[in-house]
Amino acid sequence: GDHRDLHSFPTRRSSALKTSQVQALTSAQARALSTDQLAALITAQMAALETRELITLKTAQIQALSSAQASALTSDQIAALTTAQVAALETRDLIALKTSQIVALTSAQAPALTTAQVAALTTAQIAALETQDLAALKTSQIAALTTTQINALKTSQIAALTTAQTAALAKLPQVATLTTSQIPTLTTTQIAALTTADLNALSTAQIVALTNT
Repeated sequence: GDHRDLHSFPTRRSSALKTSQVQALTSAQARALSTDQLAALITAQMAALETRELITLKTAQIQALSSAQASALTSDQIAALTTAQVAALETRDLIALKTSQIVALTSAQAPALTTAQVAALTTAQIAALETQDLAALKTSQIAALTTTQINALKTSQIAALTTAQTAALAKLPQVATLTTSQIPTLTTTQIAALTTADLNALSTAQIVALTNT
C-alpha cells in the first residue's frame, strides 16, 4: 500500500490492474505514478480513476496522457481538473476530447486554456463551448481564434460575448468572415463597442445585416 512500492511497480504490469484496484488508489499513490506508468494505463483504467485522485496528478503526468486516455475521461473527471491541469493538456490530447467533454468544462477552466490550445480546438469543439464558458475567455484567447473557428460560432455564442471580447474580435482580420446570420445576433452594447475602424472593415453585406438588427 505504500506509494513508494507502487512507484517501483513494473510499468508493463500497470495495465493489468483491475478497475476496482485503480479506484482503490489513494491520492498519494496516484501522484506517485511515473509518467510511464500513467501512460501505460488503458482507457477503462483512466475512466476508473476517482476525481479526488485525478486532481492530485502533477502537470507532467497530465502531459503524459495519450489522446486515447484523454478522450476516455468522464465528464465529471474533466470538470474536476484544476486550471493548471487543463493548461497542461497537450493540444493533440485536447482536440481528441469529445464534444460532451468540452461541454463539461467550467467557466474557471476555459480561461485557463492557452492561446495555442484555443487555436487548436476543432470547429465542433468551438460550437460545443457553453456560452458562459465562452464569455469567460480572455481577450487574448478570443484573438487566437481562427477564421474557421469564428465561422463555427453559434449565434447564441456570438450574442453571449462580452463587449471587451467583441472589441477584440472586431480587431481581427477574421471578423470580415462573420456570416450575415451571425452579425444580427450582436447586441446593442456589442455594436456600441465597435470602433469606426472596425465598422470600416465590414463588408457591404455585413453592414446591411448590422443595420437590420
